Amino acid sequence: MKTDLIEKNYAIAKERYAALGVDTDKAIETLEKTPISLHCWQADDVVGFERDEAASGGIQTTGNYPGKARNIDELRQDIDKVTSLLGGRFRLNLHETYGEFGNEFVDRDQVEAKHFEGWMQWAKEHNLKLDFNSTSFSHPKSGYLTLSNPDKGIRDFWIEHTKRCRRIADAMGKAQGDPCIMNIWVHDGMKDYTVEKMRYREILKNSLDEILAEKLPDMKSCLEAKLFGIGMEAYTVGSHDFYAGYCSKNDVIYTLDTGHYEPTENVSDAVSSLLLFVPELMLHVSRPMHWDSDHVTLFDDNTRNLFHELVRANALDRAHVGLDYFDASINRIGAYIIGTRAAQKSLLQAFLEPLDILRRYEDEGKWFERLALLEEEKTLPFGAVYDYFNMKNNVPVGEEYIADVQRYEQEVLAKRG
Repeated sequence: MKTDLIEKNYAIAKERYAALGVDTDKAIETLEKTPISLHCWQADDVVGFERDEAASGGIQTTGNYPGKARNIDELRQDIDKVTSLLGGRFRLNLHETYGEFGNEFVDRDQVEAKHFEGWMQWAKEHNLKLDFNSTSFSHPKSGYLTLSNPDKGIRDFWIEHTKRCRRIADAMGKAQGDPCIMNIWVHDGMKDYTVEKMRYREILKNSLDEILAEKLPDMKSCLEAKLFGIGMEAYTVGSHDFYAGYCSKNDVIYTLDTGHYEPTENVSDAVSSLLLFVPELMLHVSRPMHWDSDHVTLFDDNTRNLFHELVRANALDRAHVGLDYFDASINRIGAYIIGTRAAQKSLLQAFLEPLDILRRYEDEGKWFERLALLEEEKTLPFGAVYDYFNMKNNVPVGEEYIADVQRYEQEVLAKRG
């Protein structure tokens, strides 16, 4: 798209928003400062570099599009390509199974910070901050229960794994001078009805108490709830109710994954409620087609509502934004770009909302005026503002990135076999 046309459209949009008391330059500046954590597992279908096996234990990747990353070098190459096509600031979210283990097999209760020193150095060179996740799935000891397992041997294995992951996250945070956000998700549950719900949840609580007892200054822990997992459809130990209670009582960050709720639920409604009781939120932005199907995030109502609610609550400084999907049915680089741009567009539209006027209407009981402006803001020229944001950051504008992704597929991905 021609530069003069982008600038002309932006000037018109800027004037239109200014009439509503909105500063588009400030909105762009805020978007540029708001980091989005890219998830490494989109590049290789959640396989990792430990066992070279498909994901299992409550999750499943569907599709077999050619060109997935087969090793760390290829994964880093893909992330480089993704960030080269996007404006703004980014972090990289790693699972424990993405360590540099070399030719040595390192079981998960033996992993150390040294296995991620290469990632720390690479991230520093590429101006990225790291986030981290423990990995309880895709392992012979995963089974149905990990941290909630009555078998002390298995339970202790996963407790030790999670403790070590927190120490790795702390080392990452110290190295980058910024806290590493470490997410804890376990798939624990049952395929069919269980009579031991209380027992398993009590064990999980005790395991988490032991894990989180260690004070680590350069990382932050967060806990992720789930509705159910593949093969664990009847009962999930770490449910929303369980983690909402645990996080509020223990001052722990709550991870709100938009794919982990019934498709008819408006997940954004949880934002204001949770923020009254937990210190911060970690957002895993995904798209459930039918529950947690991990489709590529889109600029849809659910995504827009999530970020609007966050901005309306003045809670941007209490939330960490990350993506979480693994679509293997389309070009994986394209999936990254589509999802990241959807999150950016949703953030930008939230920053551009004429909140001062809307709040005044609400305080004065002007319900018609409030609803009218909420409707009219949907067609304000925010797209011109996003185009300008991309041009300002020297990345493709509009659909121009499609050709870049196609070239990368022909020159790089197609040669991976």
